[in-house]
Amino acid sequence: MKRVILIVMLVLNLLVLLGQLWPAGAPPFAAVVNIAFLLLTLILIVYLLVKQRK
Repeated sequence: MKRVILIVMLVLNLLVLLGQLWPAGAPPFAAVVNIAFLLLTLILIVYLLVKQRK
C-alpha cells in the first residue's frame, strides 16, 4: 500500500514540476493537482512522524 501511495505522489510531483518548468503547458486541472499533492505530502509526513513515535 505504501508503494502505491509513493508512486501516486511521485506522479503528482512530476505534474507539479512540469507545471513550474513549463507554465504554458500546464493542464487546466494543475491547481487541483498542486493542492492534492501538498495535502497528500502533509498527511504522509504526519503519518510517518506519528508512526515513528510509537
